[in-house]
Amino acid sequence: MNPPVEGETRTFERTFTVADVKQFAELSGDAQPRHTDADEDGRVMVQGLLTATMPTKIGGDNEVLARTMEIEFIRPVYTGEHITCRSTYETVAERDDRYEFTSAVDCENEGGETVLRATIEGLIWKDA
Repeated sequence: MNPPVEGETRTFERTFTVADVKQFAELSGDAQPRHTDADEDGRVMVQGLLTATMPTKIGGDNEVLARTMEIEFIRPVYTGEHITCRSTYETVAERDDRYEFTSAVDCENEGGETVLRATIEGLIWKDA
């Protein structure tokens, strides 16, 4: 585990598929027609909470234990769109056994439009 550094940005990119959305619909119970019925281009709308798995993936890679997550869904995401998620440590406080932090998250579509914005507060335990 690399300790968090104030100002450091970590990135994850993903393109959701129709199969991803259908699997999440089964798991979450959010199987609204907008998530199951394809439009004229064969796309379906990605569930907001499925899009929100992008910052949780970054957190999982960094052994984050989230305390709070404030998420704002700005624009819909559709299958086939390439999404880039950036999480930047805004504050980092080192304690004896952990790092406490606040990070700002911004997820954008391939057109550079923000689709999700979040603020996450959490901690990362130091190695024993």
